[in-house]
Amino acid sequence: MIQYLPFEKPIEALDKHVAELSALPEGLDEARMLRERADKLLADTYARLSPWERTLVARHPQRPRFEKLVAALFTDFLPIAGDRTFGDDAAIIGGFARFEGRKVMVIGHVKGEDTPGRLHHNFGMARPEGYRKAIRMMELADRFGLPVVTLVDTPGAFPGVDAEARGQAEAIARSTEACLSLGVPLVAVIFGEGGSGGAVALAAANRVLMLEHAVYSVISPEGCASILWRSAAQGPAAAEAMKVTAGDLLKLGVIHRIVYEPRGGAHRDPAETAKRLALALRAELDSLAVLSPAQLRREREDFFLKLG
Repeated sequence: MIQYLPFEKPIEALDKHVAELSALPEGLDEARMLRERADKLLADTYARLSPWERTLVARHPQRPRFEKLVAALFTDFLPIAGDRTFGDDAAIIGGFARFEGRKVMVIGHVKGEDTPGRLHHNFGMARPEGYRKAIRMMELADRFGLPVVTLVDTPGAFPGVDAEARGQAEAIARSTEACLSLGVPLVAVIFGEGGSGGAVALAAANRVLMLEHAVYSVISPEGCASILWRSAAQGPAAAEAMKVTAGDLLKLGVIHRIVYEPRGGAHRDPAETAKRLALALRAELDSLAVLSPAQLRREREDFFLKLG
């Protein structure tokens, strides 16, 4: 059962009417016509989403999460636990895997699928041990010559006192540095929220891909609105000003490629989303495979230095 977002109320009403008519033998023809209207309305609505509406889609509770993407895209996933310094952070998970037979290291944020899962994974907001675990995995990938794929979906790094006490800023900086210094290909995918340094720490990549309705920004729209307007209610205005959408970021040169989602968003067809993402990953990994370690590092550095 699809959960409808606030701007999808007209679509929800049509879908319910279609379901009611479909249950009646005499209503099948009318249901078919209404289904066509509902599909057109869905396509039209998603073709003109505002930045704030895209933010809501990126946060949709049914949007494909790390576990489902890994299951759809990779085989032989072998997770790695712990940072060998403090503990194991469930907000970032990764390990060895195969992508279409190619050995890779996959690392990503995990938000959780339900309330207990979200609490366990801290809503995808990593502490320092999460970033240090990511560094450990990147170093292993570099040692064994494995391409790295990162899957980014986080509101941002955890801002708690305990995280700051354990060196949150230093851990994020070191993780970003590890990304930039890799001698193997690194492809990052922003598939939900890409929030602040917590996202960049896994996304300083040779290729940065974004799903069509993902968002990527230095702060959440509500956080920005709280600073500028002293009210989180101005989040929609902030989202418009911040240029958080894939289309805006491609024009600005912040990302390399948009992976377009099925009609109505990735949550309506996760399998098709995974197929489209697989095509993009294959193309990017193939193009990077011919580059030397020095070329990979130089390309990454040049791309991120020019953003300033």
